Amino acid sequence: MQAIFPPAPPMILPILGADAGFPVRRVYCVAANYAQHALEVGGDGREPPAFFGKPTDALVPLGGNVDYPSRTDKLQHEVELVVAIGRGGKDIPVERALSHVFGYAVGIDLTRRDLQAQAKEKGKPWDLGKGFDQSAPIGAIVPATQVGHPNRGRIWLSVNGDSKQDGDLNQMTWNVAEVIANLSSYVALAEGDLIFTGTPSGVSTIVRGDVVDCGIEGFPPLSIRLV
Repeated sequence: MQAIFPPAPPMILPILGADAGFPVRRVYCVAANYAQHALEVGGDGREPPAFFGKPTDALVPLGGNVDYPSRTDKLQHEVELVVAIGRGGKDIPVERALSHVFGYAVGIDLTRRDLQAQAKEKGKPWDLGKGFDQSAPIGAIVPATQVGHPNRGRIWLSVNGDSKQDGDLNQMTWNVAEVIANLSSYVALAEGDLIFTGTPSGVSTIVRGDVVDCGIEGFPPLSIRLV
């Protein structure tokens, strides 16, 4: 069937050391997957995985300038390990989950915390607090054949050179395999899916002009500037 207007171009992320890119299908995120962060946003520190999504075109490949979003006075950063799915499946067992991973990347889940808090208070969806334009900067995907399946390693973020988040991947409440298994019990995963796996404590409010640098041990760093 012919489209009535040109369809949006596909979102293709760079792969470290490769000419071809990673075409993105869906973007999933895990909420409050580090105990200390769960506590700082009002959780109890040990909760079952909860998921939300971001639009595919919210991704900002390799970072750079990011427009400060409208309708918020409390934009906050969350540095995360991002899982890139290379083989789909439904009801994936934990013991086989990592075989479905193509690679990993560093990502930032930008959050309009005030809008998210208002939605939580009223029992409404978080979409406008989480899934806005340019809300998901992401670095190059590093294939698992190069980096393995990291289950420990420093994850950090600074704002204008000041350290804000500094944790370790081993602080995840639910590890990557458990996240994949749990998510795939709700939806069928497919090649091209991304999963943002949660953030350590230390989230803070950022404003126009701020430079946010972040990274995970063994990965290229990621940087954005709010404009």
